[in-house]
Amino acid sequence: MAKDRVLIMGAAGRDFHNFNVYFRGNEAYEVVAFTATQIPNIDERSYPPELAGPTYPDGIPIYPESKLTELIEELDVDQVVFGYSDVSYDYLMHRASMVLAAGADFRLMGGKTTMLKARVPVVSVCAVRTGSGKSQTSRRVSDILREMGKKVVIIRHPMPYGDLREQVCQRFASYEDLDRYKCTIEEREEYEPHLDRGVVVYAGVDYEKILREAEQEADVILWDGGNNDLPFYKPDLHIVVADPHRAGHELVYHPGEANLRLADVVVINKIDTADLENVATVRENVRATNPEAVIIEAASPIFVEDPAAIRGKRVLVVEDGPTLTHGGMAYGAGIVAARRFGAAEIVDPRLYAVGSIVATFEKYPQTGPLLPAMGYGEQQIEELEETINATPCDLVIVATPIDLRRIVEIRCPTQRVRYELQEIGQPTLEEVLAEVFG
Repeated sequence: MAKDRVLIMGAAGRDFHNFNVYFRGNEAYEVVAFTATQIPNIDERSYPPELAGPTYPDGIPIYPESKLTELIEELDVDQVVFGYSDVSYDYLMHRASMVLAAGADFRLMGGKTTMLKARVPVVSVCAVRTGSGKSQTSRRVSDILREMGKKVVIIRHPMPYGDLREQVCQRFASYEDLDRYKCTIEEREEYEPHLDRGVVVYAGVDYEKILREAEQEADVILWDGGNNDLPFYKPDLHIVVADPHRAGHELVYHPGEANLRLADVVVINKIDTADLENVATVRENVRATNPEAVIIEAASPIFVEDPAAIRGKRVLVVEDGPTLTHGGMAYGAGIVAARRFGAAEIVDPRLYAVGSIVATFEKYPQTGPLLPAMGYGEQQIEELEETINATPCDLVIVATPIDLRRIVEIRCPTQRVRYELQEIGQPTLEEVLAEVFG
């Protein structure tokens, strides 16, 4: 019987996971290609034979998504599987229409075929959009569980942008591990805050292998999600973060709405800086979509080393990259800090951008007068550093989850902005977790 010929659309994350847990070794299918988007420098590579398995002795080629329709014809593709996240329904259905018009089936995969079962309890933290506040929510959940005496191990959604063969199963327990695995800025932003708390982080490519390693040292696994993707593991408690700065997005982005419908707990974050009307809209949408979910309201207050240092200064604001790019936000915590603490001017870095930073601004034109902390490789980190130092300012506000000053040399004085999750009123995450683990 002929195998279905499959192409998987992705961005070096969900696509590889879907292949590993469902298509690898599946005699009903032959995966003939991946396509890649969103992340630079991941197309024109291959998924290596060491990971693809014995039926793929040459590996599986990865092409730019721009070649999608011609690949369907050239490779005689029967089925296209969509495997990345935080895309609007409009975007998703345009891609589906392209596939259908080219003659192939279009497929989305759910939890039954992609969620692995752990031998220890799993708490997952996901979101309806990138930049909603997953990271600080994950840190808050981790702190509570550890205060309850639980040994917590974090497993982070994949970000394997280097040599995939070296990233199969990565364990991070120190800054030295970050250097050893040549982590990008995006990876460091997600791992370092957990390492600062003494919590081990796993990530990589093969999430079955990662799970079996992490189980050996964990009382509870905390799935720290990426973008607005679904968890790779079947959760015992599924926490989903919503953002009232983008009220309504929880119902029109994939797979954010699926996350919302699956949620046991919905954290409506940033209520301290959002319009009350937008908070109410999100609350109503949650109630209408998932009436059984527990709703927790929270803020993400900002903390600055020396707020007085910002007053009257011409500042360059460096923000978390994915929040501005995949998440579509026009500003983040750095802009909030600049305005709150009296900056005289927010200097627009677009006039001084170089290399791939110019391309980032062109690809994401909604980005305001600030600098996304892009750093997917050594060259891009160098271009980020060059852009920062070429921008004429008195002060650089660093609002990235990591201390960017450890990665790039910033010649101007700096102030770092931090943010943590703070529940407002009741119920709280502590109360919810106590019901499950108390």
